[in-house]
Amino acid sequence: MFYAARMLRAVVFDVGETLIRDDRGWAAWADWLDVPRHTLSALAGAVVAQGRDNAEALRLVRPDIDIAAERAAMEAAGAGERLDEADLYPDVRPALAALREGGLRVVIAGNQTARVGQLLRELDLPADEIATSGEWAMAKPDPRFFARVLDLTGAAPDETVYVGDHPANDIRPAKAAGLRVAHLRRGPWGHLWSGTEEAAAADWQIDSLHDLVRLAAG
Repeated sequence: MFYAARMLRAVVFDVGETLIRDDRGWAAWADWLDVPRHTLSALAGAVVAQGRDNAEALRLVRPDIDIAAERAAMEAAGAGERLDEADLYPDVRPALAALREGGLRVVIAGNQTARVGQLLRELDLPADEIATSGEWAMAKPDPRFFARVLDLTGAAPDETVYVGDHPANDIRPAKAAGLRVAHLRRGPWGHLWSGTEEAAAADWQIDSLHDLVRLAAG
């Protein structure tokens, strides 16, 4: 592990339940669709456990929903996507800053809207690059997404570690692209898949971004 750690040149972070809590977003959707927040949260967990995209939870509530149109309506009504410091996990700023101080390139790239990309930049995080699937018009697990990730890192795949919580969107496609992977046991998906064969495919299992700092330090 020491040899692998000292060869890292870049660290790339997923967004939802890696850097930010998803509570606010799911709560906004539940309020907009007029269902109890716990109901929508439980449905999201259920569809992901079945290997389906978490957006399917919205379709269970409203089968004919046009998610993009509804999101635009929410934004127009002042109920759209919002992020502030309280949405960040406590280890995010210190860990990202420590990685950059250690000479690694820090990139944030996840399946999020262009609006979330803008909000993340406004938080002035210690990152070299921030990008979202909405800005790229391609989403994980599309191999092109990880090709774009590597463009941002400027490093070889085996010099780059992708940090995320979901096997289907993070571990499997990142490994297929040649990147190293750290599975983060955080949030519902991270906990759900922890200890499974799918999660074991990652190079490292971590419980905090501080673990990643120690790993990169050797």
